[in-house]
Amino acid sequence: MDIDRHHLEVDRPQAPALADGAAHDPSLYFNRELSWLDFNDRVLQLAEDEGAKLLERVKFCAIYTTNLDEFYMVRVAGLRDQIDAGVETPSQDGRTPFETIALIRERVLGLGRRLTDCFEGQLRPALAEHGIQLVGVGELDAERRAELAAHFQKTIFPALTPLAVAPGRPFPYISNLSLSLAVLVRDPVTDQTVFARVKVPTEILPRFVTLKQPPPGPTLLVPLEDVIAYHLDSLFPGMEIVDCNVFRVTRDADLEVSDDAADLLQAVEDELRRRRFGEIVRVEVGADCSAGLLSELTGMLGVEDDEVFPVEGLIDMGALWQLVRLPGYAELRDEPLVGVTLPRLLRHEGERPDVLAAMREGDLLVHHPYISFATSVERFVEQAVADPNVLAIKLTVYRTSDDSPLVPALIDATERGKQAVALVELKARFDEGMNIHWAKALEEAGVHVVYGQPALKTHAKCVLVVRREGDGVRNYVHIGTGNYHSTTARLYTDYGLFTTDEQIGADVADMFNYLTGYGRPLHYRKVLMAPNQLRERIIDQIEQTIAAHSEEEPARIAMKMNSLVDGRCIRALYQASQAGVRVDLNVRGICCLRPGLEGTSENIRVVSIVGRLLEHSRVYTFERYGEHTVFISSADLMPRNLDHRVELAVPIEAPELQAELLDMLERAFADNQNSWELNADGRWRRRAPEGGAAPRSLQRELAERYGVRAREQSPASDREPAGALDYRAVVEGSASSAALSSSTDW
Repeated sequence: MDIDRHHLEVDRPQAPALADGAAHDPSLYFNRELSWLDFNDRVLQLAEDEGAKLLERVKFCAIYTTNLDEFYMVRVAGLRDQIDAGVETPSQDGRTPFETIALIRERVLGLGRRLTDCFEGQLRPALAEHGIQLVGVGELDAERRAELAAHFQKTIFPALTPLAVAPGRPFPYISNLSLSLAVLVRDPVTDQTVFARVKVPTEILPRFVTLKQPPPGPTLLVPLEDVIAYHLDSLFPGMEIVDCNVFRVTRDADLEVSDDAADLLQAVEDELRRRRFGEIVRVEVGADCSAGLLSELTGMLGVEDDEVFPVEGLIDMGALWQLVRLPGYAELRDEPLVGVTLPRLLRHEGERPDVLAAMREGDLLVHHPYISFATSVERFVEQAVADPNVLAIKLTVYRTSDDSPLVPALIDATERGKQAVALVELKARFDEGMNIHWAKALEEAGVHVVYGQPALKTHAKCVLVVRREGDGVRNYVHIGTGNYHSTTARLYTDYGLFTTDEQIGADVADMFNYLTGYGRPLHYRKVLMAPNQLRERIIDQIEQTIAAHSEEEPARIAMKMNSLVDGRCIRALYQASQAGVRVDLNVRGICCLRPGLEGTSENIRVVSIVGRLLEHSRVYTFERYGEHTVFISSADLMPRNLDHRVELAVPIEAPELQAELLDMLERAFADNQNSWELNADGRWRRRAPEGGAAPRSLQRELAERYGVRAREQSPASDREPAGALDYRAVVEGSASSAALSSSTDW
């Protein structure tokens, strides 16, 4: 849907020109945290979309919830730390931490009511109509309750530990994101009432107890906490259960590792242990909790009223992944998305992809998950390990799955006598434990493991293969926008460049040497690297585009990213708009830039695509004099990326590969199915076909386009393309909710 121009002329704020101190006027910026909540609102709208498949809508309820969990564990926890430290400095939008916290609470409560209305009012009844019934114990007949009681005694009861609070029995520690029952228990003999906590053991038991019936009977699912609450008399024999309700605690889970840590591995391990004891930042409790029980609970937890969030219906809808993964019910899910093998890699029918040979013929651009990660990136490393002429393999590890073949491949390479180097980022949020596991395994196998620099996160995604050829060596390089993670590579859209370009290869080799050795960062030939030059070079590209713009030869900037926060980059884009340059921005998540301001940003359009796949790629393009400068990058335009992370942006120079990226961007800006447009007043409006226009979907069009091309160009075009991946199998199987819904990405 296009922006309502009349509405904007009446209501939009008038911004000052970017002169002198006006560039820092708070009215030019949206609040970072509130903009993130706008993003999660768009995720919630996908759950509310009545035109979507039922279990896809349930999936987005789960994603919304786990997104919000991480937001509180990291962003809200950080704001509370600032308040506790007496920080009153406003952010670039002019709001103090205290003001932002208050607005967050108000917004989250409203979104929570919508989530409950969506699931309880729409999805739960619709699931029941399709034979998936989420019910309470009280809704079961006597036969089913007896079956459930037997299951409780055999499976659930042994895993429970009731903890009463009494003299000599202090209030127990409540772990992060754990579900618990708060219980008031009275002794009828002494008339003494005590508080007790019963942890709901969702770490070891499914959140929903499944009671299957013979077909065509429905599948009955009973919340575990409801089963435990119904059988509390078994835990407190001879006692009277006065009151009971469910609650869930969220704690500060952000790591704080000193820049001066002598042993980074040990420091991160120590912080992981301390994370369990972070300060409480949110308590969710059943909305029907009595005032007396709530007072007991909040008093013992030591939380303020504004940290308590009453929830109607189910607490922690992240557990709905169990429903999403139920076997069968294909009609309630989207059709499988098939990832194909890049046709240039398939030289002869029956042969495995030959990535190295294809790279020698010219640059390759892969777009996951439309292009198979397994038959491109994983095959590249597999080939390098097996090739006797390969001397060294070096790669960065930011996030990787527990079943990734890439990290074990380095161990194999070492055993074959090759030099293998892994630059492991131990501080990748919520993947620290997995990365520590891999780092130790690699070190024990003899791989050179480097943890980067304590003050920086290594977020760049690259693989360097050094191969002996003739009387010299050739560098084979992969640089991507996404992690080397086989699960998310099937769910996140990311680009990767395979190249043997000598200058890019030398740049990546220098980057590895800089990070593993000792020295100052160099001047790179083609790549852009943060934290040393990426921001400056992007701003320089914007300024060059401004200088080139004229009415006769209009210039244009088009960018795609996850988040736009950096003030200097935003101001440069405002200046481009003031100069008349058309600026099109595809920002999936946070956007602090305010488009459509008269005299400042009326030439800037901001859209966001949130859909079946997570739009994760970063693409920066600048059109001048009829030519394009194009980069793909691991970095968003955020201070954390530009100042505190090692990032890479690589130029895409081959005209046909530039055309691929430019075509994707145009399809993104034309999307009217899963696209929202940002107005100057801060509202995101979901776009829809207008005036008889055809429906356009970026993700559907790309899936069809890559599939058709693969069938046309494959040596065996009459069969299913090699390397096909089944999206649905990933959702039902190995993909964890954390991998799918980390707000760092989602």
